Amino acid sequence: MSYQLRVTLLVLLDSVIVSSAIFIASWVVYPSTSVWSMDTILISSIALLLFHHLYASLYQLYNKVWSYASVGELISIVKAITFSILSTAIIQLLVNDFTMYRRALIVTWMLHIIFIGGSRFFWRVFRDRFIASEKNQKNTLIVGAGAAGAMFARQLKNEPHNTDLCPVAFVDDDFTKHKMQLYGIPVVGDTGDISRIVQEMDIDHIVIAIPSLKNGELTDVITACNQTDAKVQMLPKIEDLATGRVSVSALRNVDVEDVLGREPVKLDLGKIAEFVTGNTVMITGAGGSIGSEICRQLMRFSPSKILLVGHGEFSIYSIDMELRQTFKNKDTEIIPIIGDVQDRKRIFEIVEKYHPTMVYHAAAHKHVPLMEYNPHEAIKNNIIGTKNVTDACDTYGVDTFVLVSTDKSVNPTNVMGATKRLAEMVVQSLAKRSQTKFVAVRFGNVLGSRGSVIPLFKKQIESGGPVTVTHPDMTRYFMTIPEASRLVIQAGTLAQGGEIFVLDMGEPVKIVDLARNLIKLSGYTEEEIPIAYSGIRPGEKMYEELLGDGEILPGEVYEKIYVGRTIDVDIDRLLDLIDRFEGLTKEELKDALMGIVYAEKELKAVEG
Repeated sequence: MSYQLRVTLLVLLDSVIVSSAIFIASWVVYPSTSVWSMDTILISSIALLLFHHLYASLYQLYNKVWSYASVGELISIVKAITFSILSTAIIQLLVNDFTMYRRALIVTWMLHIIFIGGSRFFWRVFRDRFIASEKNQKNTLIVGAGAAGAMFARQLKNEPHNTDLCPVAFVDDDFTKHKMQLYGIPVVGDTGDISRIVQEMDIDHIVIAIPSLKNGELTDVITACNQTDAKVQMLPKIEDLATGRVSVSALRNVDVEDVLGREPVKLDLGKIAEFVTGNTVMITGAGGSIGSEICRQLMRFSPSKILLVGHGEFSIYSIDMELRQTFKNKDTEIIPIIGDVQDRKRIFEIVEKYHPTMVYHAAAHKHVPLMEYNPHEAIKNNIIGTKNVTDACDTYGVDTFVLVSTDKSVNPTNVMGATKRLAEMVVQSLAKRSQTKFVAVRFGNVLGSRGSVIPLFKKQIESGGPVTVTHPDMTRYFMTIPEASRLVIQAGTLAQGGEIFVLDMGEPVKIVDLARNLIKLSGYTEEEIPIAYSGIRPGEKMYEELLGDGEILPGEVYEKIYVGRTIDVDIDRLLDLIDRFEGLTKEELKDALMGIVYAEKELKAVEG
C-alpha cells in the first residue's frame, strides 16, 4: 500500500469516527430530550473534525507504523484527542453564551480513544495472531529474564514478520522471577532446567541473553545448552548493548572462544602508557596473528611511531591499512617496513634509523611438524633471527626487548620447541651484560592464530568431516589472541632483564573435547561429522608445560603473569651451532639442538 493511499484511508476513517462520535455521545448522555440544539452539535462536530486533524498532524498520527504500535503511540493518540476536545470546548463556550456540555464532551473523548485507538491497534493484533502464526516459527527459549532478555523478547513479539523465532519461555537463576511473566512469556525455571524444558516445550532455538555473564558462568550455560538438540545463539557483548544492538540481526552463534574464554585481564593502563605513549615501538612479525594484535593494542596508547616489520608483503600491507583506518584520528606515525629478521644488515639498519624504545619480537616459525621437516629454516628464523634483533637492540640502546615465546620450549621434544628454547637462551645470555632489558614471554596455543587447530577443524566441518584428532588424550593450553597480546604488552612493563614471564593459561583442554564442542556449535552431531584419530605427528607431545622444574618461582608478579627463575645458559655451544649448522644433516641438526637443551637441563640439576 502506497504512503498516500495509507494516509488517505486513515484520514477518512478518523473523519467518520470523529463526526459520528459526538452524535452518539449526545444520544447516550441525553437519550430522551435534546438539551443542546442541532446547530450546536453540528458546530461541535465541525470543530472536532478540524481540531482532530490539526492535532493528529502535530503528533504525526498519520506517519506512524501502526503494526509496531506500543504505549508511546497510544500516548500520542490520547494527547491529540484530549487537545481536540479541549479546543472544541472553548468553541462551545464562545458560541453558546459560555455554556459547555461537559458530560457529552467527556463521552465523546472516551469514544474517540476507543474507536481511534482501537482502529490503530486492530491491525497489530490481527497480524500477530493470524498472519504471524501462519509462518513456520521456531519455539525459542530465552536464557536470562533481565533487561537484555526482556528487550529481546519484546522485539520478537513486536516484529514477528522479521524472524521465525517465537519466544515461549524464559529461564533465569533468580528464583524470585520464577512463575512470573514478561510480555506474556513465563519464566519456567533456572539454567539447570534447560535440558528438561527443551524436551517438554519442544524448543527449537535457545538464545543466551545475559551479556554480563562472566566467562566461567557462560561456559556452564553453554554446556547446559549443548546437551540439547536446540540451536544456540547469543546476544552481543554488553558493550554492544550500550549502543542499542539488542536485535535479531545482532544475534551471533556461540563460538569456541565463548566456551574456552576466561575473564579479561585488567591491564595497568598507566604503566603501559608510561612506556608506550609518545615513544617509538617496533614489532617484528607484525603481519602475523600475534604481532598484528600487539600492534592493535599498542595503538590505543598513542606511540609517536609504530614500526611494522615483516617479510610478508601482503600481511604488512593488510595490518598497515587496518591501523590507518581504525586509528585515523591518532597522531601516531605508522611505518610499514619490509624486512626479514634473518637479514642481519637490514635489521641493524632499521633499529639504527628509528631508535625504538621497545621491541616486541613476534616473528617466528611456529608449526611443529613443518619445522621437523625443515630444521635448518627453524634455526635461521627462530634462533639467528632472534639473535640479529637482540644484537641490534643491544648495539643501539633499545630500552626493552620482549621475545614472544611458547610453552613448547619447555622440555622440548621437537625442533620448533628446541629452537624457541635456544632463542630464550640468546635473550637470557644477552640480558646479563646489556643495558637493554631483555625478557621472554611464554604462552600456549592461541585460538584463531595461523596454524591453530581451530581453523583446521572448521574447514573439516565445512567439508563434511571427519574432524581429525591425533590422540584422544592429547591436551593443550589455550587463550585468545587479544588476551595473549595484552599480557605480552603488560609483561614488557614488568621487565627487569633476563626474566621468562609465563602467562596463566588456565586449565589444559583435551583436543578431542575441543573438536566435539566445535562440531556441536556448528550445528552438527558426531554421527553427522565423525571424529577420526590420526596418530601423533612427528615432534608432538601429549601435553605441554609452561615452566620447567628448575624455573618455577611462587606467586604472580601481576594478574595472570608469573616469572621464571633466571638460570645460567651455555651460550658458547649455541654460538658454535650457529656457525656450523648449515653443514649438518637433518638428524645431526636435531641431535645438536637437543644436546644443547639437554646440557642446559644437566646444568640446572647440578646448580639445584
